[in-house]
Amino acid sequence: MEHGLSSNGYSPVPRMDNPLSTRVIAAASQSSPNNSDKNSPNRGTLHVGFSEEKGEVKEKRERFLTAKYGAHQMALIRKRLAVEMWIYEQLNDLHGCTDDSQSHDVDLDLDDLLDMEDDSERRTYLQKLLSNAKSPPEAVDTFVSELLNRTKVL
Repeated sequence: MEHGLSSNGYSPVPRMDNPLSTRVIAAASQSSPNNSDKNSPNRGTLHVGFSEEKGEVKEKRERFLTAKYGAHQMALIRKRLAVEMWIYEQLNDLHGCTDDSQSHDVDLDLDDLLDMEDDSERRTYLQKLLSNAKSPPEAVDTFVSELLNRTKVL
């Protein structure tokens, strides 16, 4: 097996700087005496035996599933996200929250709002939900009107 073909027809060149390669070559060079063709290895006896070096175990890489959306779907997602971020900022303003450590207790679900039949039902729902806002009622009415306009494009 020095400079020619081995008994299985391959010509492996072992690299001495990598001890793993000599084990792989040794495992691949074993052939079965039952071969009818001396140049083709018996597939049942071929295996590659990688052993761990000095107990070294590599951590498995964490994998994430990502999805691709079409251009139209991404435009709708961005539009919805922009409205939701605007709602969050406006609710913080209406309740006098000055930083992120303060939070308002309003749970405004945009899907519930969009599922309502008409604007008068939405307006009543929003007025009831924002009844304890620290801002004046005029600011709440302005927010409700603007929100109703923005929901029409979603």
